[in-house]
Amino acid sequence: MTAPSTTEADQQPEPTPTAPTVPTTAPPRRRTFGLAAATALVMGNIIGGGIFVLPATVAPYGAVSLLAFLVLSIGAVLLALLFGKLARRSPVTGGLYVYPRDAFGPFAGFLSAWSYWTMTWVSIAALAVAVVGYVDVLIPLHDSHALGALVAILALWLPAAANFAGTRWVGAVQIVSTILKFVPLLLVATVGLFFIDTDNFGAFNASGESVPGALAASAALLLYSFLGVESAAVSAGEVEDPERNVGRASVLGTLGSALVYILGTVAVFGLVPHDKLVKSGAPFADAVNAITGSGWGGTAIALVAVASIVGCLNGWILLAAQMPYAAARDGLFPAPFAKVGKGGVPGFGVWACAILGTVLIAFNYTAGPDTTFRVLVLITTFTGCFPYLLSAAAQLYWLARGTREQVRPAGLARDLIVAALSFAFSFWLIAGAGYAAVYQGVLFLFAGIPVYVWMRGRRQPPKPEESGAVAA
Repeated sequence: MTAPSTTEADQQPEPTPTAPTVPTTAPPRRRTFGLAAATALVMGNIIGGGIFVLPATVAPYGAVSLLAFLVLSIGAVLLALLFGKLARRSPVTGGLYVYPRDAFGPFAGFLSAWSYWTMTWVSIAALAVAVVGYVDVLIPLHDSHALGALVAILALWLPAAANFAGTRWVGAVQIVSTILKFVPLLLVATVGLFFIDTDNFGAFNASGESVPGALAASAALLLYSFLGVESAAVSAGEVEDPERNVGRASVLGTLGSALVYILGTVAVFGLVPHDKLVKSGAPFADAVNAITGSGWGGTAIALVAVASIVGCLNGWILLAAQMPYAAARDGLFPAPFAKVGKGGVPGFGVWACAILGTVLIAFNYTAGPDTTFRVLVLITTFTGCFPYLLSAAAQLYWLARGTREQVRPAGLARDLIVAALSFAFSFWLIAGAGYAAVYQGVLFLFAGIPVYVWMRGRRQPPKPEESGAVAA
């Protein structure tokens, strides 16, 4: 793992630790993700179950939400370019932890890792719960909370088992699941365009708010849809030729996802009458029914949704294990997170996110619909975008230093624009999450500080002269 770069103020020799520490240099690991697998990881993590309900979610705002999709797509591509640049400096596992750590020190790195880790296991639980509705279309669950919880837990543990089998299996599952969900989605996004009725779109701004207000409100609902653009950067240690392929996979995966999002949503808006779309629980199924004139669309889309969500869980579980792995190598997360199994996957991290996700699922199904779990889902945007913000700040830091080792003069202006716009975009996303989400997210962020204090304190006890002690 690349050693942190330091400023003159940070170049003081650190005290020799007296407690055993986890080595900061990871042993050589086989890189099993080629460009195709890395791109599939990005696309699979961005496009999960959300695409199947997003058109109905933003329909009350009208066609202005299509403009929000476009703005978010541009911002996501900027982040992809940013991560590609940062991966050239630090082509190692744990990217969004490594970048702030290298620039600002271990505390910033820990906060980024903690925030991202929180987002991953909460999102994993949410995705597992989302699969229940689609399974109910295939096999009626009769509103049974027990059966729903069982389906969600199985949906979580099946991809967890693929992760235990090794990163090669994760990449294979990711490619297969991405193909399975993209074929029918692309059919809707392409064939469906020929059946569009412009009268179905309704008003451009159906919310009654100003256009900027409706744009911001619809964008806030769509923020979660682009989380995952960082997937290749977080797993850079598993990617072949990461200096080149992380950036390529990030951009290609993001562009592919954005294309599916925009064309798919346009098709659904044009196929389903606006008043029906607002109330739809399965908008893509309604769109397929409009194309075929039959009722088999719901079953087909349900099958696709299950494959999509399980594939998305497969990738997110890997990311949930990789981020704390990188921090644990530096002694900032508990040491078990740094242990790697025979398949190249940090097994303890997989166990941790699977167990925490199971607890959240069980809590959700025992406490009823209006639970804290639903509030936790709202903070995933904040906890996911906070590491984006720190990574953009890290790139701005290297550009501000201006050392030729970190910055190519010919690309300075371009890199500065990408970093500055990525920072502004991340800030906008955090603001768009809403006051409640930011408040809850900050509480979750601060909850990690005692963990950092404990791990850092045991790793580097202060010298007597640094503690302020005076000789008698």
